[in-house]
Amino acid sequence: MAHERRRSSKLPFDHEEAISHLRAADAKLAALIDRVGPFTMKLDTWSSPFESLVESILYQQLHGKAAATIHRRVREFFGGDPTPQLLLDAPEERLRACGVSGNKIKAMRDLAAKTLDGTVPTYAAIRKMPSEEIIRRLTEVRGIGPWTVEMLLIFRMGRPDVLPVSDYGVRKGFALTFLRLPKTRAIAAADLPKPEVMLRRAKLWAPYRSVASWYMWRACDQEKNTPLA
Repeated sequence: MAHERRRSSKLPFDHEEAISHLRAADAKLAALIDRVGPFTMKLDTWSSPFESLVESILYQQLHGKAAATIHRRVREFFGGDPTPQLLLDAPEERLRACGVSGNKIKAMRDLAAKTLDGTVPTYAAIRKMPSEEIIRRLTEVRGIGPWTVEMLLIFRMGRPDVLPVSDYGVRKGFALTFLRLPKTRAIAAADLPKPEVMLRRAKLWAPYRSVASWYMWRACDQEKNTPLA
């Protein structure tokens, strides 16, 4: 588990083919692609679902620097990434001394137990599983919701057809790109699209909805750098 080498960050699909498909399928999305430019997403390297989800749990609801510090302390305590059994055996007070909250300790231990019983698959097994099954299996872990698994699918596994409809950035990017909104005010919560609206349009984007989602995030980046009229 913790001894697996870091994996390649190469995308497992042809991104040029994906862009060609999206351009042909949706004119408004094609215009966004023209404004943003090339698809430059890189995958985060990873060793196993267990290690990736330990990191995800530690980063939940924390700013990046604080979470990175806690993650570093945990790895220092274990002498590297822990195995599931080491995590289960670690005294709670030692984990708390690293800065890990009680709820996150419970989530990490549930993750470790479900890794040992096979609910959380190995790296070799998860690569062969459909995305829907991965989401179903991993969300059985305490503290792991669909969004966390969707981020793993997109940014670590490179699955090309994931649409995280609960993600604020994707929703905001969709509103900026596809909805008729005044140019003179910022996007409000009421402006954000409902999941069914996004899913309906995203039928055009399959099987490359992850790539379209990446462009939704870039639409938000562009809006930050564009002053209101």
